[in-house]
Amino acid sequence: MITKLTITPCNVDDTGTVTSVRQGEKFEVQLNPSDFKLGQGIKYSTENVLGQPAKAPKFKGSEDETMSFDIVLDATGVVEDSQDIMSQIESLNQVCYKYVGDKHQPNVVQLVWGSFKFNGRLTTMNTNFTLFKPSGEPLRAKIALKFTNYISVKEEAAKTKRSSPDLTHLVEVKAGDSLPLLCDRIYQNSSYYLEVAKVNGITNFRNIKPGSRLNFPPLR
Repeated sequence: MITKLTITPCNVDDTGTVTSVRQGEKFEVQLNPSDFKLGQGIKYSTENVLGQPAKAPKFKGSEDETMSFDIVLDATGVVEDSQDIMSQIESLNQVCYKYVGDKHQPNVVQLVWGSFKFNGRLTTMNTNFTLFKPSGEPLRAKIALKFTNYISVKEEAAKTKRSSPDLTHLVEVKAGDSLPLLCDRIYQNSSYYLEVAKVNGITNFRNIKPGSRLNFPPLR
């Protein structure tokens, strides 16, 4: 038996955590995609201080993962259990595109194909109608879908390391510390010392006293 790719709406609790999929609500493709793409990206900071030489890009965090693929809908009768194209598109819309009133956003969905599983939200859906009856009714369509990975705030916090430059740090100054040295330790870039000095109201960055506590803000 062929296992087909399915897209199912998820139940999400008040914390934003996916708890289960909704029974009886799903979209199952007629024909499995010939392939699919998983996208990953990395964010870097390239901010430089005026007058200083260019710095190597510094790691800031990871981009949201994405999943994209094409599906074919057919109503010619060649594919078993063919339905008219617009009904199939409406079923797909109900699962992952339509705005859900009580949630004030589209569904979080789970994509499952064999052992592969991906929780996400639809970001783009482009439909190309490729075959028609003489009356103009579509008989075949190719739909390009792209989903962005969904994780809850709690899961995101657990994933993010406390040393991340995207988080505010409160640091106690120790003997021998300097502002450029602390910036290098936290941001891996000493050139942020002027911005940190401004945030903390420091007029002379060379004069920071041991025992004082400084805020190191998230990188922009």
